[in-house]
Amino acid sequence: MNLINGVFNLLFLVLAAIIFGMSVYALVHALRVPTAAFVSAGKLQKNLWLVILVLATLFSGAGAWSYLQAFMVIGGMQFIGIGLGLFSILAVIAATVYIVDVKPAVKGMGRGNNGPYGPW
Repeated sequence: MNLINGVFNLLFLVLAAIIFGMSVYALVHALRVPTAAFVSAGKLQKNLWLVILVLATLFSGAGAWSYLQAFMVIGGMQFIGIGLGLFSILAVIAATVYIVDVKPAVKGMGRGNNGPYGPW
């Protein structure tokens, strides 16, 4: 039973780390995109997306940290449980919406030096 518990605990730790990675990736991308790109793409303002993604990164980071600590202490002795919580679920939704919807819409907008064959 310890092996099964350990596998499930490791699985939830990996999922929490993936959610944290998605949130960090979306936040870094949002920081690099010019403000005008969000407006011209018809999306929410950059400041609002930054607030959403900072909160998503904080909540998902806290979830991943708590899973890591619990995994190091408990390991495979017992099942930690599904403790992702509502805020981690909201964090993965926010990061997914940004990556799937906003990122392609603002891609390449607001960057200068566009020639007849693309950016240079």
